[in-house]
Amino acid sequence: MDDKNTFHEFKCFGSATVGARGQVVIPANARKELDIDAGATLLVFLGPGRRGLLLFKADAVEQMVRIASEQLASIEKLLKNNAKSEATSRSSREEVNEEN
Repeated sequence: MDDKNTFHEFKCFGSATVGARGQVVIPANARKELDIDAGATLLVFLGPGRRGLLLFKADAVEQMVRIASEQLASIEKLLKNNAKSEATSRSSREEVNEEN
């Protein structure tokens, strides 16, 4: 997840069949490459256009949430600084207008 270029990478690991109990076996090459071992927790999300499912390792989702939270905090700080700057500018313009 650290490599920004991998976000847009498309890769198909093969196919899987849903069993009678709704279970799906993740292809071995996918489990190996993604380091998914027995007992790993995967989170299941609805895919785009309700056309499929997205599976994410729980620790990957935790990392994505942490990064998003950090970015949102940074944006919040920028917005607060911008609001302070606008208030200072507005106050300065009002003072100039009162003097004239």
